[in-house]
Amino acid sequence: MEYKGLNIDWLHHNCFRICGKNATIYTDPYKINKNYNDASLVLITHDHYDHLEAASISKVISKNSVIVAPKDCENPLAAFKNKKILVSPYEVKIIDEVTIKTVPSYNTNKFRDKKEVFHPKSKGNVGYVFIVDGIRLYIGGDTDLIEEMGDLRVDVAFLPVSGTYVMTAEEAAEAAKRIHADLTIPSHYGSGIGTSQDAQRFKKLVGQDLNVKILDSVD
Repeated sequence: MEYKGLNIDWLHHNCFRICGKNATIYTDPYKINKNYNDASLVLITHDHYDHLEAASISKVISKNSVIVAPKDCENPLAAFKNKKILVSPYEVKIIDEVTIKTVPSYNTNKFRDKKEVFHPKSKGNVGYVFIVDGIRLYIGGDTDLIEEMGDLRVDVAFLPVSGTYVMTAEEAAEAAKRIHADLTIPSHYGSGIGTSQDAQRFKKLVGQDLNVKILDSVD
């Protein structure tokens, strides 16, 4: 789809391809079927297999691509010779013409067992607010509805909706209302974790107050 001059495509799960005038950004490459090899930037939210998949990264990067990822992704990314920028929450990086701000991404009520959530805040997973051609976009990663979302001021928000490891559709609808982006796109479904029904329920719960688009995969 086109949004104010940006081309935004959903490939799979939490993987989007955002093409601006001078930059092409991929988020969390996973289950990529064809060779693109045109990434300016690859933004990885954390080290789980459905967000950092080496085979899919290989299909989007070129020799000039820059990979941005949390610090504990260093070893899984070691095979790639590209420039890598390892980050923690609350950092700002400017890479070519793209400004990136890292924000926390964590669970509050999705538990691995009775004592530990799947994605603890202490692990340092990140979401990204990134600015392309003056448009502010947010990709949440594996996150619940967290207080930090209330501080986001973005034009486009990609929000996970599948539950289990991330927000449920109901929680994501509340997040969408707090963030109040000009365009909200559901993510984190359709590749074995969550289904399109989660996205449809999310859109119904948000209602007519916000602009929600459900994308078809182009890959």
